[in-house]
Amino acid sequence: MYSNILVPVALDHRPTISDAVKAAEKLLSDGGKITALNVMDPVPAYVAQYLPDDQLDRNLTERRGLLAAEMAGAPHVETVAITGHAAQSILDFAAKNDVDCIVVASHDPGLQDYFLGSTAGRVVRHAHCAVHVVR
Repeated sequence: MYSNILVPVALDHRPTISDAVKAAEKLLSDGGKITALNVMDPVPAYVAQYLPDDQLDRNLTERRGLLAAEMAGAPHVETVAITGHAAQSILDFAAKNDVDCIVVASHDPGLQDYFLGSTAGRVVRHAHCAVHVVR
């Protein structure tokens, strides 16, 4: 069993979120914690210059709200939303927060990553902890 589980959540793949959280709950040891992490892609500078100064903060706040609403059925799950490249941000968060297991959902991939989605594949290949893939 694991004491600190990270569940990366893509809000545009809602059907897989509950499956990943349920799997994490089954893998969690007594007294452990689950963190649902959403990573928002950074806005390129050539686009950001045309946005209001606080737009990126508002987008992140909106994602935090959506993530909290999505996890309302699992009140023991902590939610975090950050900005960055999905796979690298997941790996960095796991390393900085002593995560001992990542439960990642994988959608139906394209030809470039036939067996796993691209983010899930990168996490599996580069994580320094256990990774469980939910399909």
